[in-house]
Amino acid sequence: MTRNDLIKGLLAIGVATGALALATTGALAQAKWNLPAAYPADNPHSENLAIFAKDVEAATSGKLSITLHANASLFKAPEIKRAVQTGQAQMGEVLMSIHENEDPVYGIDVVPFLAASFAESKKLYAASKPAVEKKLDSQGIKLLFMVPWAPQGVYAKKDINTVEDMKGLKWRSYNVGTTRLGELLGMQSVTIQAAELPQALATGVVNSFMSSGGTGYDSKVWESLTHFYDTKAWIPKNATFVNKAAFAALDKPTQDAILKASADAEARGWKMWEEKAGWYLDQLKAKGMKVQQPSPELAAGFKKAGDTLTADWLKKAGTDGQAIVDAYKKM
Repeated sequence: MTRNDLIKGLLAIGVATGALALATTGALAQAKWNLPAAYPADNPHSENLAIFAKDVEAATSGKLSITLHANASLFKAPEIKRAVQTGQAQMGEVLMSIHENEDPVYGIDVVPFLAASFAESKKLYAASKPAVEKKLDSQGIKLLFMVPWAPQGVYAKKDINTVEDMKGLKWRSYNVGTTRLGELLGMQSVTIQAAELPQALATGVVNSFMSSGGTGYDSKVWESLTHFYDTKAWIPKNATFVNKAAFAALDKPTQDAILKASADAEARGWKMWEEKAGWYLDQLKAKGMKVQQPSPELAAGFKKAGDTLTADWLKKAGTDGQAIVDAYKKM
């Protein structure tokens, strides 16, 4: 091989190496992540996630693109957390309380009547967040932010004056708390996630459930049911999280962009729900539903059932759970 041939060979290797580097850089610049979520695209949770994804893409100059898959279109609600744990999806959003069977801390915000206003819910979030983060971290997940729903009430197709009037209803359950409540009040519990609720109502699989005005609106509940009792039983929250390994693989500026967009999304999400909670109830009224406060007898019955559920939760959660509740009550 002549000297010129050697130089040409080295140049060729250099060009190929450079092209490979550019291709790799280009691939990184075009990184695409999936963000499965369980609620319709026009639900405030999904709208907030869409803004979050745009914020991240803008802050990273397109280096990271996040595709939102709303309405359980990529994974069903109970599958989203596992998909993020196993790396099938880089990010996800889910109603945290549906995973209470894994750890009681995931169900802290559905302990009945513990936090029934947005102000109380924020305090409970502050008290419980370290424990939730620790548990998720042990499962390979990093918590990014949490956003509440509106206070939960009861939907039905008849007048309900006492809890005895609920006996025999076909009751939609979606977490430990709603299932246990159905059992206590003598209802037939059927596990139905939000994306499946409209069909379940239309076909009579369920004829009652507890949820927010937002879920009722999303499900066009007025087409099947007639009453909403504003019990304000609890304020559940959705958690948005990321696979720890996927997050760690990002460079520092991209990580910072995600964290900044997450902080903005959390503040924006709380504000959205505080502003829209009343609007949703007004919409139910406008569609002909009877939106009302529970009677004293009904409220007392729910309080008694709530005390039982609270005792159950504290027994499962042990000293760690009691510590969270104690810290919350001191705030």
